[in-house]
This record gives sequence, structure tokens and C-alpha cells, in this order.
Amino acid sequence: MDETLRNPSPLLTPALRERLLANGRLSGFDHLPVVKFFNPVGIGTWLATELAEDGDRLFGLAQLNDAPELGSFSLQELTALDLPFGMHIERDVFFAGTYPISAYAEAARETGSITAAIRILSNAARARREERI
Repeated sequence: MDETLRNPSPLLTPALRERLLANGRLSGFDHLPVVKFFNPVGIGTWLATELAEDGDRLFGLAQLNDAPELGSFSLQELTALDLPFGMHIERDVFFAGTYPISAYAEAARETGSITAAIRILSNAARARREERI
């Protein structure tokens, strides 16, 4: 089913889709995360670095329970999830990956949370920028 019919806000813009596809063509690199998805009413956070040519299989860091894991996940499945209160999986429009996915994975394993890893790495990036000033 077309993702715009299921989810009122598409999870990927054409520009994000193209960046993910370009990274997918350069598989094996330690890419920066391009996009963050999250469950607005419960657990679930995903950072995606690559999209396969099939237009569905994303690669990145996902956390659905206790342990964050690197691996593949389906864009169609994320789009099709019906959450309570008519909600859907959302894209964090403010997220900008500043470190390679391996750094997010390491920080997430140490803290037990992708969200905590993002906060720590965002603070580190901000401190680096301030040092340059």
C-alpha cells in the first residue's frame, strides 16, 4: 500500500530517499545516520543510514526493546504500523546525524538507549563547535 495512504506524513522526503539510496550503493561504509524514526506513543527508535534498491530495506540502528541493534528493517512495515490513538511512526524532522552510525551504536550499547546516545553525541558535537569559536 502507498505509504501516503497509511501515514498522513510520508516517512521519507524525496531528498532523504535519494541520500539513503546513495549510501546503499556505497554499502560497507560507516555512514552518518540520514534519518531518525520514532514511536510517539511507546518504545521504538530507528536511525537509518542506507536504503536498498528495493526501496524498502533500510539499514541502521534500531531499538525495539532492551538492546539497540545494527541491522536491516522494513520501511513498509514502519509505515504500516497502526499505533494507539490513530498515531503512526514519525520522522524526527530536527535530527541531524553528526557521527558515523558506529558511534551511535557504541554509545547506545553503553547507555542502553539510542535516545541517550543521540543526546550525548549531540552535546559532544556542540562542544566541538564551541571550541572552534
